Amino acid sequence: MTVINPEFRLAASTHTGTVALKVADLSKQIVFYQDVIGLHLLKREEKVASLGINKTPLLILREIDNPLPLTRKTGLFHVAFRMPTRKDLGNALIHYLQTKAPIIGASDHGYSEAIYLTDPEGNGIEVYRDKPMTDWDIREDGEIVGIIIEMDAQGVVDAANGNWQGFPNQSDVGHVHLKVANLQITEKFYTEVLGLSLKNNFGQHAKFFATGKYHHHIGSNVWNGRNLPAMAENDLGLDYYTFFVTSSNELERIEQHLVEQKTIFEKETVGTIWLSDPNGIKIKFQTVKD
Repeated sequence: MTVINPEFRLAASTHTGTVALKVADLSKQIVFYQDVIGLHLLKREEKVASLGINKTPLLILREIDNPLPLTRKTGLFHVAFRMPTRKDLGNALIHYLQTKAPIIGASDHGYSEAIYLTDPEGNGIEVYRDKPMTDWDIREDGEIVGIIIEMDAQGVVDAANGNWQGFPNQSDVGHVHLKVANLQITEKFYTEVLGLSLKNNFGQHAKFFATGKYHHHIGSNVWNGRNLPAMAENDLGLDYYTFFVTSSNELERIEQHLVEQKTIFEKETVGTIWLSDPNGIKIKFQTVKD
């Protein structure tokens, strides 16, 4: 691939928006993400449901026929829902403990505090809050170094006010973490084609990318193995994920860059662009109001 403009970068306001999953049991997944995780049901149809906050969908669930179980393929490692404050994360943690939610871990990453769970069909979930940027380990070259240590669960609980009503209005999809086939090819695509910046090489097995000065909007890893095959249409798990673009001018700039890169993409409707990454993962750019 010939790189026409290696300095192209997405606007800092462009960020991860919605994650869509293919599921086997729509009703069961709706109950889980609403009653256990804390999303609000926005719309329900026969085979599709959207959940989120206010009128913003953060998760779309689509029931598929003849589903294949989750296997060692590329796709979703976890979807990360971001809470606005430590108080909100504390309220969530207390709720998860009271409801015996399937918590699989909790970590302090230096720039964030995170709770990890898994849904009934095996999809990974992170619920987290960012620490103040003054606490982040930001190097002179822009690298933002993360760590993995035990989260101060008692401190998070102590910050709660006990007023759990599901996700607060300022919640969003802070990042999406992917299982990929090849880290080097993935880095080339996300930096040179999509225009994110590499924020951190996490050992030899993970890379993190973001727009602007964020620690990461996209995580990628080969922890489940290298050269994983791409998902089939009837595989359970990730259907696609979305970047929210806050102006039509920015979407036009992205489109022009993709043309220059000779990257295959589709325009389904006005304000949207669809393409796939080298791992067979579908990506949607969607214009939204900031």
